[in-house]
Amino acid sequence: MPSLEELEATMKAAGEKVRDLKTGGADKAEVDAAVAALLQSKTDFTAAGGVVAAPASSGKKKKKGGGGDAAAAAAPAAAAPAGDDALLSKSALKKKQKADAAAAAKAAKEAEKAAKASANPQKKKVSLLGDDEVDPTKYTENRYTALKNLKEAGGNPYPHKFPTDMSIPEFVTNYNGLEKAQTHDDVVSVAGRIVMIRSSGSKLVFIDLTGDSEKIQVMADLSSYDPAQDLLADQAKKAGLEPFEYKMKLIKRGDIVGVRGHPGRTKTGQLSIFPQQVELLSPCLHMLPTGGEHGSGFKDVEQRYRLRYLDLIMNPENREVFVTRSRMIQYVRSFLDNMGFIEVETPILNIQAGGATAKPFITHHNDLDIQMFMRIAPELYLKKLVVGGLERVYEIGRQFRNEGVDATHNPEFTSCEFYWAYADYEDLMQLTEKLMSGMVKALTGGYVIEYHNDGPENPPTRVDFTPPFKRVSMLSGLEDVLSAKEGKPVKIDLNAPDIDAQLLALNVKYGLDVAPPQTTARLLDKLVGEYLEDTYVNPTFLCDHPRLMSPLAKLHRNDVTLTERFELFVCGKEVCNAYTELNDPQIQLENFSRQASAAAAGDDEAQGKDDGFVTALEHALPPTAGWGMGMDRMCMFLTDKHNIQEVLLFPTMKPQEN
Repeated sequence: MPSLEELEATMKAAGEKVRDLKTGGADKAEVDAAVAALLQSKTDFTAAGGVVAAPASSGKKKKKGGGGDAAAAAAPAAAAPAGDDALLSKSALKKKQKADAAAAAKAAKEAEKAAKASANPQKKKVSLLGDDEVDPTKYTENRYTALKNLKEAGGNPYPHKFPTDMSIPEFVTNYNGLEKAQTHDDVVSVAGRIVMIRSSGSKLVFIDLTGDSEKIQVMADLSSYDPAQDLLADQAKKAGLEPFEYKMKLIKRGDIVGVRGHPGRTKTGQLSIFPQQVELLSPCLHMLPTGGEHGSGFKDVEQRYRLRYLDLIMNPENREVFVTRSRMIQYVRSFLDNMGFIEVETPILNIQAGGATAKPFITHHNDLDIQMFMRIAPELYLKKLVVGGLERVYEIGRQFRNEGVDATHNPEFTSCEFYWAYADYEDLMQLTEKLMSGMVKALTGGYVIEYHNDGPENPPTRVDFTPPFKRVSMLSGLEDVLSAKEGKPVKIDLNAPDIDAQLLALNVKYGLDVAPPQTTARLLDKLVGEYLEDTYVNPTFLCDHPRLMSPLAKLHRNDVTLTERFELFVCGKEVCNAYTELNDPQIQLENFSRQASAAAAGDDEAQGKDDGFVTALEHALPPTAGWGMGMDRMCMFLTDKHNIQEVLLFPTMKPQEN
């Protein structure tokens, strides 16, 4: 059965149909049918309990009755519903009348408010800043247009010079002691990049100015601005504006500007410069990312690497990574200089790649019409210099290896290598402990650092550089680990005729994949990497590498199957590689021949034969120790960066398709 509300709606619809037919001139039969339907809907409505409102009074006087009857009739007549309202129930009519009264009151209130606003119009808020930001897609186009207009008016948006008295960090240091609301008598000039700009009315603009990772506020006030000093005063006049207004409309976030004025602090204590002069020195023609601290919404990792300049603008904290890198290199350079080493430079283009086990980049010299290699290490050249009498030499420079890119490898990287006559690998281990621990303490304030070895989203690892560092002999250390895994003693005899089969079986058993060619060195290196190198968190010397893994190292004085070599590992990453240098030309030639055979078998990382270096050794290389460190990896620890690309200003990236 229909609800009361549905019956009421049906009745109203029938009433509207009757009215439409009458006003539309319908024939009598159609009108009569509609009236019948209306009467039936009223009957159904009242039968369900609804009450039909009485029709409006005709307005004619009634015959005399009693005075009370006349008065009673007058009151309902005034409030009687008319038209559509006559079809409403009493409750619905009451709700409608209440809503109509509220709407009338609201309309009256709005009319009164509009009348007051018309009588007392408020001044529109004025902003000195331009409206380029309204449509970001037009920002660059608008800026080019503005600069074109400026140039046509005789202005120069790229002046040759703006004399500065100090840097922004120096400004902060010199005037940090000012009190609230204090203004210094000095008039100074500084320059920097606008990272935030906002206006307060038509006479005041606040600018955040940065330089060298420091920030100050520029509180530009019309009352203190000197239009006579403004370099674009003539252009402002042509535009019909005051120089202050013209300049504030011209400069944008990201621009390089020069500011001349009084240092001081605002009433709230903000260190500021109150300018007499603001000059555009170089406009930024692209809208900088927004959001985050200092408006920094530039967090996409790949884009930060590709657009490092924008990364440094938007994320000033990343600048400190490269400041630390520079200080690290300075520390190493100073350490070696103080020991009497001299810094040298050796060729980057080589006729033959050597000095390390790595795959080189190949290039071609057009004039000589020969194939050349970009160096993978400076080692052979530096040892030739020791032969020539430069007994302590070092080089800090780029190396190039045509290998994979991952969290700890980049095709070009920076290393430091030095060669020290009349020293051995024991001396090098002591020097390494002194250098590394001293550098960590100097740059971080202590020997212990926290490093997010598993990424910034995971808890950090505590790494202790307090000397002395742990030492592990490679073969005996691997035998200990494998014996524990096997539950029985495991002995690795590199002279055994089936040593390759033994090592391969161990790799297969423990699920380690060794890419071909599966030489003894590669099979052993895979096991060592998995069960030794990756387990070292604190600095650890992995020592005494087998001869077959170290073609340039001197044979161990107590075991000729081994060499006097060590690698330093921190958090599973190789940081240093060093050894007592092989100076016997005959053994060196044998090692080169063995490496050449490996290369012929398909090992593209094996070193080739270098007759020129063997000839140099025949002229007598004194007992010498050689050492190398990957500067990039060490910087990762000092700056707590998990990816090597974070510590390279311009890492190698795959080109974007578009």
